[in-house]
Amino acid sequence: MDSAAPTLIPFAELAERLACILERHGCSPEVARLLAENCAAAERDGAHSHGLFRMKGYVSTLRSAGWVDGHAVPVVEDAAPAFLRIDARGGFTVPALAAGRAQALAKARANGIAVVAIRNSHHLGALSLDVEPFADEGLVAISVINSMKAVVPHGGHTAVFGTNPIAFATPRAGGPPLVFDMATSGMANGDVQIAAREDRALPEGNGVDRDGRPTTDAKAVLDGGALLAFGGHKGAALSLMVEVLCAALGGGKFSHEVDLADHPGAVTPHTGQTFILIDPQAGRGALPDFATRVEALLAEVAAAGQDRLPGDRRHAARARSLAMGIPVSAEMMTVLGELAAL
Repeated sequence: MDSAAPTLIPFAELAERLACILERHGCSPEVARLLAENCAAAERDGAHSHGLFRMKGYVSTLRSAGWVDGHAVPVVEDAAPAFLRIDARGGFTVPALAAGRAQALAKARANGIAVVAIRNSHHLGALSLDVEPFADEGLVAISVINSMKAVVPHGGHTAVFGTNPIAFATPRAGGPPLVFDMATSGMANGDVQIAAREDRALPEGNGVDRDGRPTTDAKAVLDGGALLAFGGHKGAALSLMVEVLCAALGGGKFSHEVDLADHPGAVTPHTGQTFILIDPQAGRGALPDFATRVEALLAEVAAAGQDRLPGDRRHAARARSLAMGIPVSAEMMTVLGELAAL
């Protein structure tokens, strides 16, 4: 590992650098901007497995002919009064969501709830970044996304599910939105990739090798092995739920249907993502203020001894990055330079 001090880069400058790289390798200017801001935001928040680490994958995927369309223009379909479907047209999920965001907000305000199902899309980002902006608007947001097969069903030996994360965001009275983002696998696939790169062992109970035997070897998990769901059958059931909500409901691929074999270099999952947006003020009348009730619950959690809420580290990392710049290692600076020169 390079021991040189990291370079501190302001968010806007880092996002601009990333956008230039993405545009150079096949994204339209608008798609490049949205992806770059998403990637820089993950790095800003300390979500390193979804930040700059992913740039090689974006570039490799964009250079793999026929897998992802960096110029795709999403099509927003008004399916029902409280239901949007969005066809990403083989492009990335971030611009697909951006295309339907205003209409989704309007539906949630008008109906008290809205569902958004995105299909035919590619995603590599941190799911927390997708739901937090809706909570900033006063909505409760839940999102699920499926990915390439990487997780065995409970008691199984072959991968069927993706890591299939679930994200949740809610307004609160005493601070920024409460947000969490968790894979339904015991570990996120990005964290396994980082462990493999750094030659670190995985914690027990997170993976199996290609023969279905338990292993702590990250490389064995990636080389034909698979991850396990968290919490045994409980996490596996949630992962199954995510597949239904993303693929069966949205019209996209199940994780086991994603096939990269004919697209060397491609790494992005070509699946789907679903959002459930709830307006807590709809028909609230004389009920107690929603955000105040959430804050009361969080105070009780703190009083019970939990010293850190979900998202606290992310907000702390964000504050540091905004004040001082986003720390980028010398090794990553070299990588970005190489990607820009390709």
